[in-house]
Amino acid sequence: MTLSITSAFDSGNIRVLSITDDRAELEIVKDHQSDFYQWFHFRVAGAAGREVELVLTNCTGSAYPDGWPNYKARYSEDRENWLQADTSYADGRLTIRIEPDTNAVWVAYFAPYSMERHHDLIAWAASQPGVTQKELGRTLDGQPLDLLSFGEGKKQVWLYARQHPGESMAEWWMEGALERLCDLEDSVARLLRQEATFHVVPNMNPDGSRRGHLRTNAAGVNLNREWHAPSMEKSPEVFLVRAEMDRTGVDFAMDVHGDEAIPAVFVAGFEGIPSLKQDRVALYNRYRDTLAARTPDFQTRLGYPLGAPGKANLSMSTAQLAERYGAVSMTLEMPFKDNDDLPDPDFGWSPARSMQLGKDCLAVLAEIIADI
Repeated sequence: MTLSITSAFDSGNIRVLSITDDRAELEIVKDHQSDFYQWFHFRVAGAAGREVELVLTNCTGSAYPDGWPNYKARYSEDRENWLQADTSYADGRLTIRIEPDTNAVWVAYFAPYSMERHHDLIAWAASQPGVTQKELGRTLDGQPLDLLSFGEGKKQVWLYARQHPGESMAEWWMEGALERLCDLEDSVARLLRQEATFHVVPNMNPDGSRRGHLRTNAAGVNLNREWHAPSMEKSPEVFLVRAEMDRTGVDFAMDVHGDEAIPAVFVAGFEGIPSLKQDRVALYNRYRDTLAARTPDFQTRLGYPLGAPGKANLSMSTAQLAERYGAVSMTLEMPFKDNDDLPDPDFGWSPARSMQLGKDCLAVLAEIIADI
């Protein structure tokens, strides 16, 4: 049987250059109207019992070439369990070797989070006690931008994910966080909902998610460079969310992401904003250090350089929210590779670990919410 390779589905991305027997040469397609690319997601059919070699040929020019060394692609035969594939990188080419048991196997940069699953998550959460679902507006492709709100407290907490659509671990994190927050028998959820009102955007970039983009929306715009001056023409997602933030205010905010190159979980803060207040920095540091003490999957050794005083990039949400609202604001990063401190040879960093981290992050927020 001849191999068949396609990406004609939700979040699919690949271009077939050639197929010869059990080997295929492929390339990743750029985000629409953008030079960003790194996300891939495709199906291989006709491969049961065969040793198949899949070569991604254009990795040198990708958005984050440092993300390829020591990286392992994910594959699944049931689209539920995603395992690490035998993967090697050399001379700008990523080679993935699999030997599936069935005639259809899916291969991806990370375990995908489909738009269908997103809608299931919204529908489930909206049906939970005390949760209100609101459509903030529509994206450029006409998709709804969903907000979930709940809680009785005066403190305004914003959680939002997947500004960069290829960072699908961010919505897995959201699923775990929402599971905990909607469990009214969970003491952490009860405390947080008593002290704060939560505003949750599980997917900031539905268009990029469905299109199979790494980093941009339907217009080829990086949403996390739009927070200083968003527009309905280029970045309606940010425009709509920031307008709602202006209405509610923001006391605590977490922007959930994935990092291609660093094999660790970490946070980045707002040290470089012009109006920096030491009490806000102290709360950020307390949150970060407490999270490191509570879960071995989080660390403070690896991460991004601290922002120079007064030099924060206010087009990015974490800095903009800290400056605009005086929020304790942070960016959470999870790896595409694995957490090298606690490696898992079968699954690597995974949906399950992302979901558990979401729950762990809330437990630490409960420890400091009274002081925010």
